[in-house]
Amino acid sequence: MSFVSLKFVLFVLVAVVGYYNIPKRGQWVWLLLFSYAYYASAGFKIVPFLLFSTMVSYAAGILLGQVNNLPTELEHRQKRKRFILIVALLLQFGMLFALKYAHWIFGNLFSLRQWLLPLGISFYTFQSAGYIIDVYWEKFAPEKSFLRYALFVSFFPQLLQGPIGRFNRLAQQLYEEHTLNWTQIEQGIQRILWGFFKKMILADNAARFVDEVLWWNNYQKYSGTVILVAILGYSLQLYGDFSGGMDIVKGIALFFGIDLDENFKRPYFASSIADFWHRWHITLGTWMKDYVFYPISLSKPMNRFGKFSRNTFGKQLGRALPIAVANLVVFFLVGVWHGANMKFIVYGLYHGLLIALEGLLLPYTRAWDNKWRNLATLRTFLLIQISWYFDRADHLDHAFALMQKTVTDFHITDFWNGTLFLNGANRIGPWFYGILLVGCLILYLVSYYQEKGMQLGEWLCAKPVAVRFMVYLILLYALPALGTLSSSSGGFIYAQF
Repeated sequence: MSFVSLKFVLFVLVAVVGYYNIPKRGQWVWLLLFSYAYYASAGFKIVPFLLFSTMVSYAAGILLGQVNNLPTELEHRQKRKRFILIVALLLQFGMLFALKYAHWIFGNLFSLRQWLLPLGISFYTFQSAGYIIDVYWEKFAPEKSFLRYALFVSFFPQLLQGPIGRFNRLAQQLYEEHTLNWTQIEQGIQRILWGFFKKMILADNAARFVDEVLWWNNYQKYSGTVILVAILGYSLQLYGDFSGGMDIVKGIALFFGIDLDENFKRPYFASSIADFWHRWHITLGTWMKDYVFYPISLSKPMNRFGKFSRNTFGKQLGRALPIAVANLVVFFLVGVWHGANMKFIVYGLYHGLLIALEGLLLPYTRAWDNKWRNLATLRTFLLIQISWYFDRADHLDHAFALMQKTVTDFHITDFWNGTLFLNGANRIGPWFYGILLVGCLILYLVSYYQEKGMQLGEWLCAKPVAVRFMVYLILLYALPALGTLSSSSGGFIYAQF
Protein backbone atom coordinates (compact mmCIF):
# COMPACT_ATOMS: atom_id res chain seq x y z
CA MET A 1 0.00 0.00 0.00
CA SER A 2 1.78 3.09 -1.26
CA PHE A 3 2.11 6.15 0.96
CA VAL A 4 1.28 8.12 -2.20
CA SER A 5 -2.24 6.75 -2.66
CA LEU A 6 -5.81 7.51 -1.63
CA LYS A 7 -6.08 4.00 -0.19
CA PHE A 8 -3.28 4.74 2.28
CA VAL A 9 -4.81 8.10 3.26
CA LEU A 10 -8.09 6.33 4.08
CA PHE A 11 -6.17 3.61 5.95
CA VAL A 12 -4.44 6.18 8.17
CA LEU A 13 -7.67 8.12 8.68
CA VAL A 14 -9.51 5.02 9.92
CA ALA A 15 -6.53 4.09 12.13
CA VAL A 16 -6.39 7.55 13.75
CA VAL A 17 -10.15 7.92 14.26
CA GLY A 18 -10.39 4.47 15.82
CA TYR A 19 -7.28 5.01 17.95
CA TYR A 20 -8.83 7.93 19.82
CA ASN A 21 -12.32 6.42 20.10
CA ILE A 22 -11.55 3.05 21.64
CA PRO A 23 -10.69 2.52 25.34
CA LYS A 24 -7.20 3.91 25.88
CA ARG A 25 -5.87 0.66 27.35
CA GLY A 26 -6.47 -0.96 23.97
CA GLN A 27 -4.73 1.68 21.83
CA TRP A 28 -1.51 -0.30 21.45
CA VAL A 29 -3.49 -3.39 20.36
CA TRP A 30 -5.24 -1.24 17.73
CA LEU A 31 -1.85 -0.11 16.43
CA LEU A 32 -0.60 -3.69 16.30
CA LEU A 33 -3.62 -4.82 14.26
CA PHE A 34 -3.23 -1.97 11.79
CA SER A 35 0.52 -2.53 11.55
CA TYR A 36 0.11 -6.15 10.52
CA ALA A 37 -2.78 -5.26 8.23
CA TYR A 38 -0.55 -2.72 6.52
CA TYR A 39 2.32 -5.16 6.07
CA ALA A 40 -0.01 -7.93 4.86
CA SER A 41 -1.40 -5.55 2.22
CA ALA A 42 1.91 -6.04 0.36
CA GLY A 43 1.29 -9.80 0.31
CA PHE A 44 0.56 -12.38 3.02
CA LYS A 45 3.57 -14.45 1.95
CA ILE A 46 5.99 -11.88 3.45
CA VAL A 47 4.31 -11.78 6.90
CA PRO A 48 6.03 -15.00 8.16
CA PHE A 49 9.44 -13.34 7.81
CA LEU A 50 8.36 -10.44 10.01
CA LEU A 51 6.95 -12.91 12.52
CA PHE A 52 10.14 -14.99 12.46
CA SER A 53 12.31 -11.93 13.19
CA THR A 54 9.92 -10.92 15.98
CA MET A 55 9.78 -14.36 17.60
CA VAL A 56 13.55 -14.90 17.50
CA SER A 57 14.38 -11.54 19.05
CA TYR A 58 11.58 -11.81 21.62
CA ALA A 59 12.67 -15.30 22.69
CA ALA A 60 16.32 -14.20 22.86
CA GLY A 61 15.36 -11.27 25.06
CA ILE A 62 13.38 -13.49 27.45
CA LEU A 63 16.21 -16.03 27.67
CA LEU A 64 18.82 -13.33 28.24
CA GLY A 65 16.66 -11.83 30.98
CA GLN A 66 16.35 -15.20 32.70
CA VAL A 67 20.12 -15.74 32.57
CA ASN A 68 20.68 -12.26 34.01
CA ASN A 69 18.68 -13.30 37.07
CA LEU A 70 20.44 -16.63 37.65
CA PRO A 71 22.25 -16.89 41.03
CA THR A 72 25.43 -18.17 39.38
CA GLU A 73 28.89 -16.75 38.87
CA LEU A 74 29.25 -13.85 36.44
CA GLU A 75 31.57 -15.79 34.13
CA HIS A 76 29.09 -18.65 33.80
CA ARG A 77 26.23 -16.24 33.07
CA GLN A 78 28.32 -14.43 30.46
CA LYS A 79 29.05 -17.68 28.60
CA ARG A 80 25.37 -18.57 28.45
CA LYS A 81 24.39 -15.05 27.42
CA ARG A 82 27.04 -15.00 24.71
CA PHE A 83 25.73 -18.30 23.33
CA ILE A 84 22.14 -16.98 23.23
CA LEU A 85 23.29 -13.75 21.60
CA ILE A 86 25.29 -15.53 18.88
CA VAL A 87 22.49 -17.97 18.04
CA ALA A 88 19.86 -15.20 17.92
CA LEU A 89 21.98 -12.93 15.72
CA LEU A 90 22.85 -15.84 13.42
CA LEU A 91 19.14 -16.56 12.98
CA GLN A 92 18.29 -12.89 12.42
CA PHE A 93 21.05 -12.13 9.96
CA GLY A 94 20.94 -15.64 8.50
CA MET A 95 17.40 -14.98 7.29
CA LEU A 96 18.48 -11.62 5.87
CA PHE A 97 21.49 -13.23 4.19
CA ALA A 98 19.45 -16.06 2.65
CA LEU A 99 16.85 -13.68 1.22
CA LYS A 100 19.05 -10.79 0.18
CA TYR A 101 22.61 -11.96 -0.42
CA ALA A 102 22.89 -15.73 -0.91
CA HIS A 103 21.89 -15.61 -4.59
CA TRP A 104 24.66 -13.05 -5.20
CA ILE A 105 27.32 -15.36 -3.76
CA PHE A 106 25.99 -18.81 -4.68
CA GLY A 107 24.01 -18.00 -7.83
CA ASN A 108 21.03 -20.13 -8.79
CA LEU A 109 21.58 -22.51 -5.89
CA PHE A 110 19.61 -19.90 -3.95
CA SER A 111 16.86 -18.62 -6.22
CA LEU A 112 14.54 -17.43 -3.42
CA ARG A 113 15.65 -13.83 -3.89
CA GLN A 114 14.46 -13.85 -7.51
CA TRP A 115 10.80 -13.95 -6.53
CA LEU A 116 10.64 -12.89 -2.91
CA LEU A 117 12.27 -10.10 -0.91
CA PRO A 118 10.16 -8.95 2.04
CA LEU A 119 9.70 -5.19 2.11
CA GLY A 120 11.71 -3.38 4.78
CA ILE A 121 13.49 -6.56 5.90
CA SER A 122 16.80 -4.78 6.54
CA PHE A 123 15.09 -2.20 8.75
CA TYR A 124 13.17 -4.54 11.02
CA THR A 125 16.08 -7.01 11.16
CA PHE A 126 18.44 -4.30 12.39
CA GLN A 127 15.84 -2.97 14.84
CA SER A 128 15.31 -6.46 16.28
CA ALA A 129 19.05 -7.17 16.42
CA GLY A 130 19.64 -3.90 18.26
CA TYR A 131 17.05 -4.93 20.86
CA ILE A 132 18.80 -8.29 21.41
CA ILE A 133 22.20 -6.65 21.89
CA ASP A 134 20.80 -4.01 24.27
CA VAL A 135 19.21 -6.71 26.44
CA TYR A 136 22.51 -8.62 26.34
CA TRP A 137 24.26 -5.47 27.58
CA GLU A 138 21.54 -5.13 30.26
CA LYS A 139 20.52 -1.66 29.14
CA PHE A 140 16.93 -2.53 30.05
CA ALA A 141 14.83 -5.52 31.03
CA PRO A 142 13.33 -7.55 28.17
CA GLU A 143 9.71 -6.97 27.21
CA LYS A 144 7.63 -9.83 28.66
CA SER A 145 4.56 -9.41 26.45
CA PHE A 146 5.03 -10.92 23.00
CA LEU A 147 2.26 -8.80 21.48
CA ARG A 148 3.68 -5.57 22.88
CA TYR A 149 7.09 -6.47 21.53
CA ALA A 150 5.55 -7.35 18.17
CA LEU A 151 4.23 -3.77 17.95
CA PHE A 152 7.73 -2.40 18.55
CA VAL A 153 9.04 -4.38 15.57
CA SER A 154 6.08 -3.77 13.27
CA PHE A 155 4.81 -0.20 13.97
CA PHE A 156 3.52 0.50 10.48
CA PRO A 157 4.71 4.06 9.69
CA GLN A 158 8.37 3.09 10.17
CA LEU A 159 8.20 -0.55 9.09
CA LEU A 160 9.29 -0.22 5.46
CA GLN A 161 12.00 2.44 5.50
CA GLY A 162 12.77 3.33 9.09
CA PRO A 163 13.90 5.13 11.08
CA ILE A 164 15.55 2.21 12.89
CA GLY A 165 14.06 2.50 16.36
CA ARG A 166 15.58 1.81 19.77
CA PHE A 167 13.41 -0.01 22.31
CA ASN A 168 14.27 2.27 25.23
CA ARG A 169 13.18 5.37 23.29
CA LEU A 170 10.21 4.04 21.33
CA ALA A 171 8.50 1.26 23.29
CA GLN A 172 7.04 3.37 26.09
CA GLN A 173 5.54 5.78 23.58
CA LEU A 174 3.85 2.87 21.78
CA TYR A 175 2.37 1.34 24.92
CA GLU A 176 1.27 4.39 26.90
CA GLU A 177 -2.20 5.89 26.61
CA HIS A 178 -2.61 8.92 24.36
CA THR A 179 -5.21 11.68 24.31
CA LEU A 180 -6.04 13.54 21.11
CA ASN A 181 -3.73 16.55 20.80
CA TRP A 182 -4.66 18.91 17.97
CA THR A 183 -1.28 20.62 18.05
CA GLN A 184 0.42 17.29 17.36
CA ILE A 185 -2.11 16.55 14.63
CA GLU A 186 -1.28 19.85 12.93
CA GLN A 187 2.44 19.25 13.32
CA GLY A 188 1.93 15.84 11.75
CA ILE A 189 0.08 17.40 8.82
CA GLN A 190 2.94 19.88 8.34
CA ARG A 191 5.54 17.09 8.23
CA ILE A 192 3.44 15.03 5.83
CA LEU A 193 2.83 17.92 3.42
CA TRP A 194 6.51 18.84 3.52
CA GLY A 195 7.40 15.21 2.88
CA PHE A 196 5.07 15.03 -0.12
CA PHE A 197 6.57 18.27 -1.41
CA LYS A 198 10.03 16.68 -1.37
CA LYS A 199 8.78 13.41 -2.80
CA MET A 200 6.41 14.54 -5.56
CA ILE A 201 7.73 17.96 -6.60
CA LEU A 202 11.46 17.36 -6.14
CA ALA A 203 12.25 13.63 -6.16
CA ASP A 204 9.73 12.32 -8.66
CA ASN A 205 10.15 15.26 -11.03
CA ALA A 206 13.91 14.78 -10.96
CA ALA A 207 13.43 11.06 -11.57
CA ARG A 208 11.98 11.76 -15.02
CA PHE A 209 15.32 13.16 -16.16
CA VAL A 210 17.52 10.86 -14.09
CA ASP A 211 15.91 7.59 -15.15
CA GLU A 212 15.99 8.56 -18.83
CA VAL A 213 19.66 9.56 -18.87
CA LEU A 214 21.29 7.10 -16.46
CA TRP A 215 19.57 3.91 -17.56
CA TRP A 216 22.17 1.26 -18.47
CA ASN A 217 20.98 0.86 -22.07
CA ASN A 218 20.49 4.56 -22.64
CA TYR A 219 23.35 6.61 -21.20
CA GLN A 220 25.63 6.20 -24.25
CA LYS A 221 23.53 8.57 -26.34
CA TYR A 222 24.00 11.46 -23.90
CA SER A 223 27.03 13.65 -23.35
CA GLY A 224 29.06 13.76 -20.15
CA THR A 225 27.48 17.12 -19.35
CA VAL A 226 24.00 15.61 -19.39
CA ILE A 227 25.19 12.68 -17.25
CA LEU A 228 26.70 15.10 -14.71
CA VAL A 229 23.41 17.00 -14.49
CA ALA A 230 21.59 13.67 -14.11
CA ILE A 231 23.86 12.73 -11.19
CA LEU A 232 23.07 16.08 -9.54
CA GLY A 233 19.43 15.31 -10.24
CA TYR A 234 19.81 11.92 -8.60
CA SER A 235 21.30 13.65 -5.58
CA LEU A 236 18.08 15.67 -5.37
CA GLN A 237 15.89 12.67 -6.14
CA LEU A 238 17.42 10.44 -3.47
CA TYR A 239 17.35 13.13 -0.80
CA GLY A 240 13.80 14.19 -1.64
CA ASP A 241 12.60 10.59 -1.78
CA PHE A 242 14.24 9.33 1.41
CA SER A 243 13.98 12.41 3.61
CA GLY A 244 10.50 13.13 2.26
CA GLY A 245 9.49 9.61 3.18
CA MET A 246 10.90 10.16 6.68
CA ASP A 247 8.85 13.36 7.03
CA ILE A 248 5.71 11.44 6.08
CA VAL A 249 6.59 8.67 8.55
CA LYS A 250 7.25 11.19 11.33
CA GLY A 251 4.02 13.00 10.57
CA ILE A 252 1.89 9.85 10.65
CA ALA A 253 3.48 8.78 13.95
CA LEU A 254 2.65 12.19 15.44
CA PHE A 255 -1.04 11.51 14.70
CA PHE A 256 -0.77 8.78 17.35
CA GLY A 257 1.23 10.93 19.78
CA ILE A 258 4.50 9.14 18.95
CA ASP A 259 7.70 11.05 18.25
CA LEU A 260 10.09 8.93 16.15
CA ASP A 261 13.81 9.60 15.92
CA GLU A 262 14.94 12.05 13.25
CA ASN A 263 16.69 10.37 10.34
CA PHE A 264 17.87 13.44 8.41
CA LYS A 265 19.37 16.74 9.43
CA ARG A 266 20.17 18.77 6.29
CA PRO A 267 23.00 16.49 5.06
CA TYR A 268 24.08 18.75 2.18
CA PHE A 269 25.10 21.38 4.74
CA ALA A 270 27.74 18.97 6.05
CA SER A 271 31.33 20.20 6.13
CA SER A 272 32.92 16.73 6.10
CA ILE A 273 32.00 13.18 5.14
CA ALA A 274 31.81 12.23 8.83
CA ASP A 275 29.48 15.18 9.38
CA PHE A 276 27.40 14.03 6.39
CA TRP A 277 26.82 10.66 8.05
CA HIS A 278 25.77 12.41 11.25
CA ARG A 279 23.01 14.00 9.15
CA TRP A 280 22.11 11.33 6.54
CA HIS A 281 20.26 8.14 7.55
CA ILE A 282 21.10 9.03 11.13
CA THR A 283 19.59 5.94 12.74
CA LEU A 284 21.61 3.57 10.53
CA GLY A 285 24.76 5.53 11.38
CA THR A 286 24.10 5.43 15.12
CA TRP A 287 23.22 1.71 14.90
CA MET A 288 26.56 1.01 13.21
CA LYS A 289 28.38 3.22 15.71
CA ASP A 290 26.87 1.58 18.79
CA TYR A 291 26.82 -2.06 17.67
CA VAL A 292 29.81 -2.28 15.30
CA PHE A 293 32.22 0.66 15.64
CA TYR A 294 32.50 0.74 19.46
CA PRO A 295 32.75 -3.05 19.93
CA ILE A 296 35.51 -3.20 17.29
CA SER A 297 37.32 -0.12 18.63
CA LEU A 298 37.26 -1.43 22.21
CA SER A 299 38.14 -5.03 21.35
CA LYS A 300 41.39 -6.59 22.55
CA PRO A 301 42.83 -7.05 19.02
CA MET A 302 42.16 -3.39 18.24
CA ASN A 303 43.71 -2.31 21.54
CA ARG A 304 46.84 -4.28 20.64
CA PHE A 305 46.85 -2.73 17.17
CA GLY A 306 46.47 0.72 18.72
CA LYS A 307 49.40 0.12 21.04
CA PHE A 308 51.51 -1.11 18.11
CA SER A 309 50.51 1.94 16.02
CA ARG A 310 51.41 4.40 18.78
CA ASN A 311 54.78 2.77 19.32
CA THR A 312 55.50 2.63 15.58
CA PHE A 313 53.97 5.83 14.16
CA GLY A 314 53.77 8.12 17.17
CA LYS A 315 50.93 9.14 19.46
CA GLN A 316 48.88 11.20 17.00
CA LEU A 317 48.86 8.81 14.04
CA GLY A 318 48.80 5.78 16.29
CA ARG A 319 45.55 6.98 17.87
CA ALA A 320 43.92 7.71 14.49
CA LEU A 321 44.80 4.42 12.71
CA PRO A 322 42.60 2.06 14.80
CA ILE A 323 39.66 4.45 14.37
CA ALA A 324 40.30 4.50 10.61
CA VAL A 325 40.30 0.69 10.46
CA ALA A 326 37.08 0.47 12.50
CA ASN A 327 35.44 3.00 10.16
CA LEU A 328 36.43 0.95 7.12
CA VAL A 329 34.73 -2.10 8.62
CA VAL A 330 31.63 -0.08 9.47
CA PHE A 331 31.25 1.37 5.99
CA PHE A 332 31.95 -1.94 4.33
CA LEU A 333 28.91 -3.18 6.27
CA VAL A 334 26.96 -0.04 5.30
CA GLY A 335 27.63 -0.96 1.68
CA VAL A 336 26.54 -4.56 2.28
CA TRP A 337 23.37 -3.31 4.03
CA HIS A 338 22.39 -1.41 0.89
CA GLY A 339 22.29 -4.52 -1.26
CA ALA A 340 23.87 -7.55 -2.88
CA ASN A 341 25.88 -5.76 -5.55
CA MET A 342 29.56 -4.90 -5.80
CA LYS A 343 28.65 -1.28 -6.53
CA PHE A 344 27.29 -0.98 -2.97
CA ILE A 345 30.46 -2.49 -1.50
CA VAL A 346 32.53 0.13 -3.37
CA TYR A 347 30.05 2.82 -2.31
CA GLY A 348 30.54 1.90 1.34
CA LEU A 349 34.31 1.56 1.13
CA TYR A 350 34.54 4.90 -0.68
CA HIS A 351 32.86 6.61 2.25
CA GLY A 352 34.90 4.60 4.74
CA LEU A 353 38.18 5.60 3.07
CA LEU A 354 37.20 9.26 2.99
CA ILE A 355 36.25 9.24 6.68
CA ALA A 356 39.47 7.41 7.51
CA LEU A 357 41.50 10.03 5.60
CA GLU A 358 39.59 12.84 7.29
CA GLY A 359 40.46 11.38 10.67
CA LEU A 360 44.13 11.02 9.78
CA LEU A 361 44.34 14.54 8.34
CA LEU A 362 42.11 16.26 10.90
CA PRO A 363 44.97 17.85 12.91
CA TYR A 364 46.16 19.55 9.72
CA THR A 365 42.77 20.50 8.22
CA ARG A 366 40.68 21.48 11.26
CA ALA A 367 41.77 25.13 11.30
CA TRP A 368 41.25 25.52 7.52
CA ASP A 369 37.80 23.89 7.63
CA ASN A 370 36.70 26.11 10.52
CA LYS A 371 37.88 29.24 8.74
CA TRP A 372 36.52 28.31 5.29
CA ARG A 373 33.43 26.35 6.26
CA ASN A 374 31.56 27.16 3.02
CA LEU A 375 34.42 25.75 0.95
CA ALA A 376 34.54 22.67 3.19
CA THR A 377 30.80 22.21 2.62
CA LEU A 378 31.26 22.54 -1.15
CA ARG A 379 34.14 20.03 -1.09
CA THR A 380 32.00 17.58 0.87
CA PHE A 381 29.06 18.04 -1.51
CA LEU A 382 31.26 17.28 -4.54
CA LEU A 383 32.75 14.19 -2.89
CA ILE A 384 29.25 12.95 -2.10
CA GLN A 385 28.24 13.39 -5.75
CA ILE A 386 30.99 10.96 -6.78
CA SER A 387 29.50 8.34 -4.46
CA TRP A 388 26.11 8.69 -6.16
CA TYR A 389 27.60 7.27 -9.35
CA PHE A 390 28.01 3.96 -7.51
CA ASP A 391 24.66 4.19 -5.76
CA ARG A 392 22.63 4.96 -8.88
CA ALA A 393 24.36 2.77 -11.47
CA ASP A 394 22.93 -0.64 -12.27
CA HIS A 395 26.28 -2.29 -11.54
CA LEU A 396 29.93 -1.39 -10.93
CA ASP A 397 30.97 -1.34 -14.61
CA HIS A 398 28.06 0.98 -15.31
CA ALA A 399 29.24 3.36 -12.56
CA PHE A 400 32.77 3.57 -13.99
CA ALA A 401 31.38 3.99 -17.51
CA LEU A 402 29.25 6.93 -16.34
CA MET A 403 32.28 8.50 -14.63
CA GLN A 404 34.44 8.06 -17.72
CA LYS A 405 31.82 9.61 -20.00
CA THR A 406 31.36 12.53 -17.59
CA VAL A 407 35.06 13.35 -17.83
CA THR A 408 35.80 12.53 -21.48
CA ASP A 409 32.61 13.80 -23.08
CA PHE A 410 31.97 16.98 -21.10
CA HIS A 411 30.96 20.07 -23.12
CA ILE A 412 30.34 23.34 -21.32
CA THR A 413 28.19 24.56 -24.21
CA ASP A 414 25.60 21.88 -23.41
CA PHE A 415 24.43 24.07 -20.55
CA TRP A 416 22.99 26.66 -22.96
CA ASN A 417 22.61 25.02 -26.38
CA GLY A 418 19.41 23.09 -25.56
CA THR A 419 21.01 19.67 -25.02
CA LEU A 420 19.66 19.44 -21.46
CA PHE A 421 16.09 19.52 -22.79
CA LEU A 422 16.73 16.05 -24.30
CA ASN A 423 15.00 15.03 -27.51
CA GLY A 424 12.05 13.19 -29.00
CA ALA A 425 9.39 11.61 -26.79
CA ASN A 426 11.49 12.23 -23.68
CA ARG A 427 11.93 15.95 -24.32
CA ILE A 428 11.90 18.06 -21.16
CA GLY A 429 10.99 21.72 -21.43
CA PRO A 430 11.89 24.87 -19.49
CA TRP A 431 8.82 24.39 -17.28
CA PHE A 432 10.39 21.22 -15.84
CA TYR A 433 13.60 23.01 -14.87
CA GLY A 434 11.62 25.97 -13.54
CA ILE A 435 9.68 23.74 -11.14
CA LEU A 436 12.85 22.05 -9.92
CA LEU A 437 14.77 25.32 -9.47
CA VAL A 438 11.94 26.95 -7.50
CA GLY A 439 11.50 23.77 -5.48
CA CYS A 440 15.23 23.65 -4.71
CA LEU A 441 15.17 27.30 -3.67
CA ILE A 442 12.30 26.63 -1.25
CA LEU A 443 14.12 23.57 0.09
CA TYR A 444 17.33 25.56 0.54
CA LEU A 445 15.62 28.44 2.36
CA VAL A 446 13.76 26.12 4.73
CA SER A 447 16.94 24.12 5.38
CA TYR A 448 18.99 27.29 5.88
CA TYR A 449 16.69 28.67 8.56
CA GLN A 450 16.44 25.26 10.22
CA GLU A 451 20.25 25.09 10.23
CA LYS A 452 20.21 28.46 12.03
CA GLY A 453 18.00 26.95 14.72
CA MET A 454 14.63 28.29 13.62
CA GLN A 455 11.69 25.97 14.36
CA LEU A 456 9.58 26.64 11.28
CA GLY A 457 6.80 24.29 12.34
CA GLU A 458 6.32 26.10 15.63
CA TRP A 459 6.61 29.45 13.84
CA LEU A 460 3.82 28.47 11.45
CA CYS A 461 1.63 27.10 14.26
CA ALA A 462 1.85 30.51 15.94
CA LYS A 463 0.32 32.25 12.90
CA PRO A 464 -3.43 32.97 12.63
CA VAL A 465 -5.61 30.06 11.54
CA ALA A 466 -6.40 31.76 8.21
CA VAL A 467 -2.69 32.06 7.34
CA ARG A 468 -1.98 28.43 8.21
CA PHE A 469 -5.01 27.26 6.27
CA MET A 470 -3.83 29.14 3.17
CA VAL A 471 -0.33 27.65 3.41
CA TYR A 472 -1.71 24.12 3.68
CA LEU A 473 -4.20 24.76 0.86
CA ILE A 474 -1.45 26.05 -1.45
CA LEU A 475 0.66 22.96 -0.75
CA LEU A 476 -2.29 20.64 -1.34
CA TYR A 477 -2.93 22.34 -4.69
CA ALA A 478 0.75 22.39 -5.68
CA LEU A 479 1.35 18.67 -5.11
CA PRO A 480 -0.85 17.33 -7.93
CA ALA A 481 -0.43 20.44 -10.09
CA LEU A 482 3.38 20.58 -10.04
CA GLY A 483 4.37 17.17 -8.76
CA THR A 484 4.93 13.88 -10.54
CA LEU A 485 4.28 10.30 -9.58
CA SER A 486 7.22 8.34 -10.92
CA SER A 487 7.15 4.64 -11.60
CA SER A 488 8.82 4.13 -8.23
CA SER A 489 6.36 6.20 -6.25
CA GLY A 490 4.43 3.16 -5.10
CA GLY A 491 7.49 2.17 -3.08
CA PHE A 492 10.00 4.71 -1.84
CA ILE A 493 13.55 3.93 -2.90
CA TYR A 494 14.73 2.81 0.53
CA ALA A 495 11.77 0.49 1.05
CA GLN A 496 13.68 -1.85 -1.28
CA PHE A 497 16.31 -2.35 1.40
